[in-house]
Amino acid sequence: EKEGFTIQDKVIENMEAFKQANGITPELSSCHTAIVDDYVVEGHVPAASIKKMLHERPDIRGLTAPGMPMGSPGMETTGVKAEPFDVLAIAYDGTITTFDQIRPK
Repeated sequence: EKEGFTIQDKVIENMEAFKQANGITPELSSCHTAIVDDYVVEGHVPAASIKKMLHERPDIRGLTAPGMPMGSPGMETTGVKAEPFDVLAIAYDGTITTFDQIRPK
């Protein structure tokens, strides 16, 4: 919300089925799944990457930041060094490409 997104929290009974239906395979999975303007966003994807996607409107299913990279949004921990990570684009055919590279200073 602080990044300007309207949040509607929904409880999904079968998250694995929901993720699978939206192109999120186990290796792309993380702890949070969102639908943003018909794109799926999985995990701790930075707001800047989401805004870039919404501006560019690529022909993809969505974005993922697999796992829980230290320093990613919500994973900032005092005294723990932020690690670099990639935000991946998920194509409709399941192909994965790098959408953004996050490199902490």
